[in-house]
Amino acid sequence: MNKLTVLRGLFKNPLFAAFDRASSGENPEDFYYQLYEAGAESDFLCELCRLILVDENAFSRVCAKGETPSAYLLDAYIGDLNEIFSASRTFECDEHFNLGTGFPPFDGELDGGQCAENLMQFYAVHGYGKFINHKAFYFENGELVPIAANATSPILLHKLKDYQSEKKQIGDNILNFISGLPYANMLLYGDRGTGKSSTIHAMLNQYFGDGLRLIEVDRQNLSAIPAIRRLVADNPLKFIVFIDDLSLAENDEKTSSLKAALEGSVFGGTDNVMVVATSNRRHIVKESFADRENSVHPSDSIDEQLSLSDRFGLTVMFSTTDKAAYLSIVSQLADDRELKCDRQQLAVLAERWALVKGGRSPRRAKQFTDYVFACEQRGVPVDI
Repeated sequence: MNKLTVLRGLFKNPLFAAFDRASSGENPEDFYYQLYEAGAESDFLCELCRLILVDENAFSRVCAKGETPSAYLLDAYIGDLNEIFSASRTFECDEHFNLGTGFPPFDGELDGGQCAENLMQFYAVHGYGKFINHKAFYFENGELVPIAANATSPILLHKLKDYQSEKKQIGDNILNFISGLPYANMLLYGDRGTGKSSTIHAMLNQYFGDGLRLIEVDRQNLSAIPAIRRLVADNPLKFIVFIDDLSLAENDEKTSSLKAALEGSVFGGTDNVMVVATSNRRHIVKESFADRENSVHPSDSIDEQLSLSDRFGLTVMFSTTDKAAYLSIVSQLADDRELKCDRQQLAVLAERWALVKGGRSPRRAKQFTDYVFACEQRGVPVDI
């Protein structure tokens, strides 16, 4: 397969490189070693098609922009596909080589022309390369680096109890975003443990199949947001640039960077990037009495400090849970866990837990019910 042009990047994959050598009768033992290492021994053709699908190349990038590849590029890509499919037939009698059903866009006969046509439509909807299977990324050295699936939060919306109004505001805004309608950048603020970050991760899990992705940015990289916008500008997917636990000091240069990133894109934004920040403070820039005393025009100083949070088109407050709300969340989580503990006794224990741990919150409620569940599974008493 040394004639490959568009798909030459596949040779960087050790399994594909070993497959190439084995198809010419060279070192088949290494191929089977790589096959088992990749966990693809039950159906190599599916793995081969997956490698083709997620390969980032000139064809996939052009299609993701919604453009039609040139005749030269299309012919070269089809030729590469047919070359790979032809090599795979060397092993057609091997039990490892059975293309399973339900693997679009490679269902049916492995024909380069038909697969290329299917892939053109696929990339235009689902993006290309690393964006196809990964939900979340972080920015490093000018690139978006995928976050492993087992390192992203698996939380689902129905697991987040109460805060229905807050979740609806956020969900409606995200639906507008992924539907190409006017949307707002969002600031979520409130006390620790009220579910601000969890709500965003749950929305990501809910709408991943609709093209939603997340890019984590820490406060040190706020100036990189314009660069991130450029990186994803031609991508058909929708990206949340997520800044968790944001707090800035007065005169911090990062404040200006974030203002610039938000400027002009509050309601009415039509690009594919939404900025979402969480904070324990409504006013992200810290203020003090000294700020007012040392300013010739105190009101101007305060206005400047508040202008950053005002640039978010949608601000959602996650208020502290009172006793009734806290116990309601505990009860719902207990039902999900199918806890055997008497609900009246559970409420007493939950209040004791909040007292020991320093307050009531959805996070405390989850920690408590997880602890009770573990005790019940081990058959030991709940000791608080």
